[in-house]
Amino acid sequence: TDADRELIRATIAAQPARHVLLTHGTDSMVETAKVLASITDKTIVLTGALSPASFRGSDAEFNIGTAVGAVQSRPPGVYVAMNGRIWDPLKVRKNVEANRFEPLP
Repeated sequence: TDADRELIRATIAAQPARHVLLTHGTDSMVETAKVLASITDKTIVLTGALSPASFRGSDAEFNIGTAVGAVQSRPPGVYVAMNGRIWDPLKVRKNVEANRFEPLP
């Protein structure tokens, strides 16, 4: 919800850490990333899994690995790490039918 996103934003903003990796559900990940964009002095990377970690062949571990690399190497800003790519949350969407993240048309 919007209240949850605001709580996440306030919590991250209050932390002294400059690098934040946030696991998040994929359906609303982009909306949360957009709210976090108001935090300009931290590198924040959101990631998740299109298939739960408990499922065989889940993308969870791969996405976490991508996110760890991104949070250590990207300049301050907010990013989405999914499908082996680092996305600008203003330029990506989740394609539910294709079960992937893709650039906005």
